Amino acid sequence: MTRMESDICALSAGTMAASIRRGELSAVEVTLAALARVEACNPVVNAICTLDADRALARARDIDRLRQLSKVLPPLAGVPVGIKDITATAGLRTTCGSPLCRDWVPERDAEVVARLRSAGAIILGKTNTPEFAAGANTVNPVFGATRNPWNPDLSAGGSTGGGAAALATGMIALAQGTDLGGSLRNPAAFCGVVGLRPTPGLVPSEPNPAPWDSLQVDGPMARNAADVWLALQAMAGGSRRAGVSIPGALPGQSQLLSQQPHPRRVAYIADIAGFGIDPQIARLCRAAAERLADRGCKVEEIQLDLAPEIATFLTLRGQVIVSQLLPWLDRREELGPNLQNNLKSGLALSSRDIAEAQHRRQALRDRLLTLLDEFDALLTPTTPVLPFPVAENYPTHIAGKPMTSWVAQTFLWSLPGFPVASVPAGFTEAGLPVGLQIMTGPWQDARALAIAGLIEANTTRPLASRHLINLKRGGKA
Repeated sequence: MTRMESDICALSAGTMAASIRRGELSAVEVTLAALARVEACNPVVNAICTLDADRALARARDIDRLRQLSKVLPPLAGVPVGIKDITATAGLRTTCGSPLCRDWVPERDAEVVARLRSAGAIILGKTNTPEFAAGANTVNPVFGATRNPWNPDLSAGGSTGGGAAALATGMIALAQGTDLGGSLRNPAAFCGVVGLRPTPGLVPSEPNPAPWDSLQVDGPMARNAADVWLALQAMAGGSRRAGVSIPGALPGQSQLLSQQPHPRRVAYIADIAGFGIDPQIARLCRAAAERLADRGCKVEEIQLDLAPEIATFLTLRGQVIVSQLLPWLDRREELGPNLQNNLKSGLALSSRDIAEAQHRRQALRDRLLTLLDEFDALLTPTTPVLPFPVAENYPTHIAGKPMTSWVAQTFLWSLPGFPVASVPAGFTEAGLPVGLQIMTGPWQDARALAIAGLIEANTTRPLASRHLINLKRGGKA
């Protein structure tokens, strides 16, 4: 890869698009640089599972022809994007990470993909995911494991682990993903990028085998908050096909994140799940939250014990998993152990179990709304643990102490249905990224990202690429 190609891959999505519109870069140059980065890094991290190089280059040439004709280019024209491998892409294999879907080639795009294409984005390929996106370590029987770009012996998180790892190495500039219990936030934290779980319905999830579900949402990831906002503007909007959909413009849609009001008062919560937090994560996240004080924001630490709601989430997740996998129930013995266990739990639920969980979910939403009347945002660590060995299904201990659910920090924050961003809070001495979650009130997605933008300015770091290229060549990381 030339120095020019490397420099292109390090650009933000916003800068790429602006440079293409001004004619400083061509869409073909950007696409070739991205493909060169895939060739250099993907053999190590396994983030892109199906590459669509020929169609990507054809689309790039179309964009360059439009610019040469002085046509107005759409906002993401020429920006390389990765689509999670559970999201339908017309004419491009979508395996869901499962042998049951190994050869599925959808006839039409999911609505979020169609919107990204309409905005000019170039779909570079599909990004790896656990089987049917069930799990927070991106490993599946079709493509194997996605590895952490900062240390390939470790997990990239999940379930949008392929998108996060591809972003962190510069293979793509934007990633589409889904988030039920933390699948956009968890890998963002492990890979050092920004992920947003949007307000449910803001981005249409269509097609969706559980169309009325509001736990799983579609959303964006990028290397900085401004790019996430740019992607969200392209993805968002009402849909007549989606069961859960918010029509109309995004609040603050015409504004840059820098134009959003600065927060005046935020709450920091050290541990919402009660299992403990790795000391390095706790230190970096508290320091990141305190940096908001430099912007004139009052940061108050409060206690909030949400451990009793772990059962609430697990009940509702079981219901959703059964709905999503209904077409495959007669073949469930062919699924992996994560999915089989989730289905077993979901099928054992009674109507009373589900009704009680829905009532508890509403009570939690009301409780957090009261807090968000006092505070502009609620901040807490994204994960309680650092990236763990990729060969492990999940970690069982925090700082030497046993735990039962390492993803509770994110899935508890899924329950109320508010926007939640994960932003890099810093890096450990071993060079591993740490993420901080930012929850804001209903439809305040822009505010969550604006606060993320204030924090990320102090945590920037080069792409996780150089040492991966050295590893591929047999050198040292």
